[in-house]
Amino acid sequence: MYLTWLDSNSWLLEIGQHKILIDPWLVGSLTFANLDWLFKGSRTKERPIPENIDLIVLSQGLEDHAHPPTLKQLDRNIPVVASPNAAKVVQELGYTSVTTLAHGETYKLNQQLEITAVPGSPIGPTSIENGYVFKELATDLKLYYEPHGYHSPQLKQFAPIDVVITPLIDLSLPVVGAIIRGQQKALEVAEWLQPQVMLPTASPGDVMYEGLLVKFLKAVGSGDEMRSQLAKLQLSTQIIEPQPGDRFEIPLQQRRLTV
Repeated sequence: MYLTWLDSNSWLLEIGQHKILIDPWLVGSLTFANLDWLFKGSRTKERPIPENIDLIVLSQGLEDHAHPPTLKQLDRNIPVVASPNAAKVVQELGYTSVTTLAHGETYKLNQQLEITAVPGSPIGPTSIENGYVFKELATDLKLYYEPHGYHSPQLKQFAPIDVVITPLIDLSLPVVGAIIRGQQKALEVAEWLQPQVMLPTASPGDVMYEGLLVKFLKAVGSGDEMRSQLAKLQLSTQIIEPQPGDRFEIPLQQRRLTV
């Protein structure tokens, strides 16, 4: 299993002989509803569009997960697995093969990989977006991705999970509270899933943020603090904090399958 972190919530996952692009923001700036004055993310380095992508996976319909300028640059014939809100975005852009996954539903890729949608982040009062469990069928290795730190107890049925990608720090706004939940939620999911490796997502990497909203954002926590907390819980989980753009192999031991 290989991973490449492409800044923010964007990842390239190589698993089960397939290359999967997760929540890609690779070109242009990031804004919400074109409100640059409120929030704007700008890349210090343009990320090249990865080649030979087999699947795009989108966890949410918001611009930082289903980024329209990036999706317009990608081949619209690439199959997409998406939450209902994200599916609407790619369908409007003309993607030809879009699979919408509700919570608990599974997509199978060439009999080599299973992708199961689980409850993820709440968006508004009634909508809950997707997290995903990726399972390599030949080895039973599993990876879990949820970009805002909202973890459903339903995940326990998938334990153990080898790799977890989720925020490790809290990011909050006055009055609103935490919009990214790391720290205690990351520890909780580590206890549930007993991962071999955890990697932080939603970090800035080679991105600069500006706008009114940025002035009020407060970040709490660090990778070192998480390592200390995991040790206190006697968990052997390794924290890896990758450099943006670097492809690396995840150091995993294959777990013994139970009959």
